[in-house]
Amino acid sequence: MKRYVTWSLVLVFFSLALLHFYWAAGGMWGFESALPTTEDGSKVLAPSTLDGLVVGVGLLLFGVIYLITGKSSHRKRRRLIKIALWVVPLIFILRAIGDFRYVGFFKQVRATEFAQLDTLMFSPLCLVIGLAGLLVLRIEYISTTLDDHKKGRDHHNVESDVLRAESRRP
Repeated sequence: MKRYVTWSLVLVFFSLALLHFYWAAGGMWGFESALPTTEDGSKVLAPSTLDGLVVGVGLLLFGVIYLITGKSSHRKRRRLIKIALWVVPLIFILRAIGDFRYVGFFKQVRATEFAQLDTLMFSPLCLVIGLAGLLVLRIEYISTTLDDHKKGRDHHNVESDVLRAESRRP
């Protein structure tokens, strides 16, 4: 199950990254509809090419994080991946909740084209991404715990073994 959820997240993040790179390169398909507006039609955001590139690179990195989940044996790298596995879903869950004005499930402005798309597509997608990310995190935790258990260790004992080994060094 983890493989399917993880690959789904990778596919979504890479697709969204490509869309943002397309917009950064000047593409217009879907661009206007993806920007929040006020009731009178004024844009709330005016993203630059650099903004599109930064968001695209961020989404690409999120995809890579899920692509390498569970594949790193280096302790510091595993710790960074674990932190990222918390941060990425949090970002998308917060985006789904929104700013309470223009974006998210609890927005006040609801009569614009963006608001309708946000309610039907953007916010639900963000929520699904966030929940799927939490599911991957949970499955990753369970598999790590089971692996440690098979080795006859729990997380506390692994840390104790490392500390003991380091204290024996001359």
